[in-house]
Order: sequence, then C-alpha cells, then structure tokens
Amino acid sequence: MSACFALTACASPHTAFAPGVAAPPAVKLYALDCGHVDYSDVGSLVDDGSMKGVARAFVVPCYLIRHPKGDLLWDSGVPESIADMPGGLRPQGAPLHIEVPRKLTAQLRELGLAPADIDFLSFSHMHFDHAGNANLFASATWIVDADERAAAFSDAARERGELAAYSALEHANTVRLEGDGAHDVFGDGIVTIHPAPGHTPGHTVLLVKTAKAGAVLLTGDLWHLRESRERRLVPSFNTSREQTLESMRRVEALAKASGARVIRQHVPEDFTALPAFPAPLE
Repeated sequence: MSACFALTACASPHTAFAPGVAAPPAVKLYALDCGHVDYSDVGSLVDDGSMKGVARAFVVPCYLIRHPKGDLLWDSGVPESIADMPGGLRPQGAPLHIEVPRKLTAQLRELGLAPADIDFLSFSHMHFDHAGNANLFASATWIVDADERAAAFSDAARERGELAAYSALEHANTVRLEGDGAHDVFGDGIVTIHPAPGHTPGHTVLLVKTAKAGAVLLTGDLWHLRESRERRLVPSFNTSREQTLESMRRVEALAKASGARVIRQHVPEDFTALPAFPAPLE
C-alpha cells in the first residue's frame, strides 16, 4: 500500500499555500463517548499469554467528521439501549461489564443532528462495540470493505445471531471497497479510509487531516491496549495473525508519511487527550 495516495493526501496540514491556491476545506472531528467497558481479564486480547488475568478499563468512542460536503460517522459504539439498563450490561460468559453514560443520539442532538442527517457511515469493523447502533443510520451511505460486508452477512454470522445491530444495512445504499488502495470519502484527500485487515477480514482505519491540529489516524481495533502498539500484540481471536502484523506495519508507515497523531480507539488516555465533546478538533 502506498503511503501517499494523492497529492492532496501527501501535503502537510501546516503547508503554506501559494497565492491563488485554495486552502484545504476545514473539517471538524468530534469525539463522542459511546460506552465504557471494564474487562476483568484482557488475556484474549493478547495471544502470547502475557496479559492473562489483567483487568483493564476501555472507552468505546464514536467519531463524527463534519466536512463541507457532508457528515461522516465513524463507528457507532455499543447499543445505546444499554443506557436504559440499571447497572449496565454483563454479557453471560464474558469477563466484561458495559455501561453507556450518554446515548449517541443525545450527543448528536446537541449538535442539532438526528441519525437521518448523517450522510456517510463507516466502521473500522462490524464487531458489537463498533457497530452497535448501526441500524439507526441506515439512511446514510454505508462505506465498507467488501470482505467485511461479506463476513458480516455470511451464513455463519447469521447463525451466530450477530446481525441484530446492523441488519438494516443489508439493503442500504452501499459503497464497497476492494483492493489495497485508500478510499477518499469527499474527493479531496482530507478524509480517507485505509484497509488494515487481520482483526476482521475487512478491518479499516481512518485518516482525517484537520487544518489546525494536523492529521489524526483512528485505528479501530488494530491496537486494543496501550501496550499493543509498541509490542505488536495480536488478539487470540483475530481472523489472521499474519494480516494483522502486516496491517500494523502499513499503518505505522501511513502514520509516519502523514505525520498523523495515532489514536488507539479503546485506550482512555488517547480519547481524553482529544477535545471534550461538544468541542471539536479542527
């Protein structure tokens, strides 16, 4: 995968533009709190046994990217209905406790938006904690890796009962991504989706270039833990260890080429370092 996909994508966000050359369009990135997960044992997030029995608190974020050409929601968190459950949710047989302090729809409403106002929808992948509110946004154009979509609606996924949160997307207006290239959401190199398979068949990451704060790389579940990036730790349940490690290499190269700030999406300190909602990163 090339580190630069277009001239606009390779330019530094702080580059001075020559007279007569239009500056890049301003985008705003909002970090929304879409759930908290407390793990009593994160051992499954590492396949070398080094984290067995370790407890860890995670944040589950959603990101709204507001561009002059439309709004993109990246990841939708765990189902907001958990907010109505006293004490949250403790899935049977899983070492975790899930709470939703505030519903995604309530946060969008604070910005004057309803789910029907979202133009584009994309997920790093289709796991429960990333696509939990997908059905609310079925009127948006869904941008998805073709392999990820195939796995999400496979016979195996149906038999496991995984479609409940995103079943409405099966017949949504869809842009399927194929190959190793980046997808330029708005056609100007400012917001691009990049393949990073391995955690799931069509896992992706999102690069957003803001005018003032520079580039930000939202990395989904490429690195679950604060230790995962430095130690190249791979969860035991990933679809491909080999693909995961290659995706880590490619995303590191992308981060270096773009000068991007890397956000490990579930790591609380990465989330809290971003402007607190409703303030955006610009």
